Order: sequence, then structure tokens, then C-alpha cells
Amino acid sequence: MIVVLKQDSDESDITRVNSKLVSLGVQTQVTVGSSGVVIGLIGNTSVINEEEIKGDKSVEDVIKVKEPFKKANRKFHPDNTIIDICGRKIGGEKLAIIAGPCSVESPEQIISVAKSVKDSGAGFLRGGAFKPRTSPYAFQGMREEGLELLKIAREETGLPIVTEIMSPYLIDKFIEDVDIIQVGARNMQNFELLKELGRATRKPILLKRGLSNTIEEWLMSAEYIMAGGNENVILCERGIRTFEKFTRNTLDLSAVLAVKKLSHLPVVVDPSHAAGMWWMVEDLSRAAVAVGADGLIIEVHNDPANAKCDGDQSLKPERFDNLMKSLKDIAKAVGREL
Repeated sequence: MIVVLKQDSDESDITRVNSKLVSLGVQTQVTVGSSGVVIGLIGNTSVINEEEIKGDKSVEDVIKVKEPFKKANRKFHPDNTIIDICGRKIGGEKLAIIAGPCSVESPEQIISVAKSVKDSGAGFLRGGAFKPRTSPYAFQGMREEGLELLKIAREETGLPIVTEIMSPYLIDKFIEDVDIIQVGARNMQNFELLKELGRATRKPILLKRGLSNTIEEWLMSAEYIMAGGNENVILCERGIRTFEKFTRNTLDLSAVLAVKKLSHLPVVVDPSHAAGMWWMVEDLSRAAVAVGADGLIIEVHNDPANAKCDGDQSLKPERFDNLMKSLKDIAKAVGREL
């Protein structure tokens, strides 16, 4: 349920109405935006007498919210959320470009790629230190050593780092070392991890959509983090599993539009994991920008043929540079900057 206040409501009106609602036993979330003031109600809203609340001189309307997600709901927060990471924003007019290798493999590799993607205009460096793999015999990442190499690459380039967390037991380490903590598709419904990320940190969380999850389930996972107190959530569409086997996954660009309507959270697109083939990544990236994504997360490797993980879907630095140049006109056409 949300309570919409009248446009001429001042701070004393907001405080008075909010205090009255809290006294009825519900949690409230006050949002002051460009379109006015709304107070979101969370909890047992059956105790609320709608007509009584509507009778307040400062109340414009009382609206019931059918969706199970509340804090992530655009009705609770009409304006787009913009998340600031080390002075770089995700969710605003400027597109956020996150680029780097699937996994950290060596000092030379990660520093070389970091410098090249920065020169091409990327604002963030991605790289996996801990890698979830289907096979227990596959390369699992360099783990703590990989985190240290990411920190060195950040020192060399100034790029904030994005890497995936696998376990609640690693949260303290990630809070200290990582700028954006990624929750991968396989962990989208690891609810204990999500709850701990909500409770323990206010670092931005990049939440990837699960392989076979609905948009509502994805938003409910975001709700777990936000309900714990961390409202800095970035959603990532990375393709879903369908009956099609030609591509690794099926990129659901309609999800970008749906999430933008349902939620205020920023959404970025991962065309690399969606396609699984490097030659599709550039066109899918352009399409994602055209439909309104707030950014892209793209795999770039200096030697894809010998990559330890996902070389087939990684762009070489020169192709990434060409892609960045081609995105400028598309970004401008949809009112964005690159």
C-alpha cells in the first residue's frame, strides 16, 4: 500500500502523516521525488483504514500494491534510482560500461585488459576471482590471489572493480576489497547470501537474473537485499534458458522494458553470457542500449583462444574499442551519454 501526498505538502505534513501511519504498526518508506511525495507501507496493512487516511488534508490518494515486491517497486519510488560508485553513476544519463575478462588469470592479463578497456571508455572493470563452474574439474578461479590482482588493476587504472561472491563467508573480504559485489545467476535465489548482503553492507550489489527465473522472482531476490537495509541494487539481465540450443542462453531484452516499468532500480545487460559467442556480442550490445538499458557488462580478453574460462564469448580489445565507438550514436538517439 502507498499513500500519495498532495503536491503542496510541506515537511511538517509529511512528518505528521508518517507518524500517524507508524503508530498503526506498519513500517514506512518516505520517498520525495520529482513527481511528489509517496509513503510506502510495509507490513500488515489490513490495520489501515483507507478512508480515515484519505480524510487527512495532506493525502491525495491511497493505493493498494498488488505486487509482492515493495521496496523495489516503482510505485514506492517513482523516480529512477541512481547509484554512485566512486564518483561513477549507474542509472543516470550516462551509460555504465563494465568490461573485463571472465576470470582473472595472471597479473599481466588483468592489468593489460584493464588498461585497454579504460582507454576505450569503460567505467568499471569486471573479472572473476571465484568462479562457479558446472564441472568440479574446471578452472575455479584464482580466489584470494585473484582479488589481490583486481586491486592492483584498480590501482593502475582507477577503475572500480566488479567481481562475483560465492558465499556469505566471504562477505567481510568483499566489503573491504570490492566496489560492486556481483551475485551470479546460480546464486540469485541463495536467500541466506542475499539476506546477509542486505544486512552487512551498503556496497552496490549487481544481481544477475537466474537461468530460468521469472521477472517477478528476480525482483523478489532484489527485495531480499533491500529488505535487509541495502537499497543499492543493480539488476542484470544475462539471458535465460529456453529450448533453443544454438545460443548459450536467450537474451530477454523485453525484461529491460518490464523491469523499467515495474521497478526504479537500474538494469544492465550482459550480452556475453546471453549469446555465448563473441560475434553476437556487439549487435546485442547495441540492441540493449536501444531498448533503454542503463549499461552493459561485457567480457573482454586479450587472448580469447587461450582463455581459461569463456573465451568463445569474449571480445578482443580492438573489437571492444570498435563497439564503444559505434554505441555513441545509439546512446545519443535514446537520450544517453557514453
